[in-house]
Amino acid sequence: MNPEQQRSILAIALFAAFADGAKHDREREEIRRIAESLGGEAGAPDLARLYQDVLLKRISLGAATAALQDPGERQLAYEMAVCVCDADGRQSAAEQRFLAELKGLLKLDAGQAAAFEREADAIVDLGEAAAPAAVAAPGPAESLAAMPPYESGVPLAGAVVAAQPNVSEAELDKSILNYALMNGALELLPQSWASMAIIPLQIKMVYGIGRAHGVELDQGHIKEFIAAAGVGLTSQYLEQIGRKLLGGLLGKAAGKSFGGIGGAATGMAFSFATTYALGQLAKRYYAGGRVMNTVVLKDTFQNLLGPAKQMQTQYLPQIQQQASTLDAAQIMAMVRGG
Repeated sequence: MNPEQQRSILAIALFAAFADGAKHDREREEIRRIAESLGGEAGAPDLARLYQDVLLKRISLGAATAALQDPGERQLAYEMAVCVCDADGRQSAAEQRFLAELKGLLKLDAGQAAAFEREADAIVDLGEAAAPAAVAAPGPAESLAAMPPYESGVPLAGAVVAAQPNVSEAELDKSILNYALMNGALELLPQSWASMAIIPLQIKMVYGIGRAHGVELDQGHIKEFIAAAGVGLTSQYLEQIGRKLLGGLLGKAAGKSFGGIGGAATGMAFSFATTYALGQLAKRYYAGGRVMNTVVLKDTFQNLLGPAKQMQTQYLPQIQQQASTLDAAQIMAMVRGG
């Protein structure tokens, strides 16, 4: 896949990110940052300019789709757009209209498109159902995971505070590491939908840590916490999928089973590090009495992110080993909580 084709697919992903017209300024800024970051990689298209072109409508959706002639590339572009629209939950009416228009412009095989939509919907359904239930971490440890978003030290309305349990810090750390390893492995899989499971697993992790500290949270509170840390749901997915695309992990291999990952591993630390830092932030937040405001949450997360990125190198063999054994059924079971 050449840079022009990459540029077209990423333009379509950006169109999908802005399809509902409801992105918060904070999320738009995060998407802009990601475009600049990805565009700085060797051989990558100028994504900072592409971001502006899409936002200011200097490029049309029709022009972006017309540049993709290969059926596999067209299917991949549609899959990425579906995943971007699904990243923050259920598709809005505007996003559904956008995807219908995109499907027509790409002239996709109806059966292939429908099959992927079912896979994506299944992950969204399982992710939405899992957060309020008891959750098990992916791996041998019992799941214990993160906390709620609180503003200026005041608990979010609706959080139900239960009796404070005794929490083993070692168990919490092991659980957070298990989630980080699993999400790192998901990012190394060539299937575009595999990255969709990363955010639901982060939500489960946050839910579990809060629950371990006696606080029951719903998905809305958890998503708010993740956003308060400075991790946008849509922008996070764009970064994950953009790194896969530019690293050569996506493309004609997108619909196939797991393949080689050695060359792609260098740029694949994002999900491991983000997940680990979120978990550690959650643990600190509860241990400190839940008084961090959004500025402190964001600063603390950024301070945790650097060391987490360095840890990824240490755990790369374990991430690769997990990635080599994962299949669709296992991923669905993890999101479900089985």
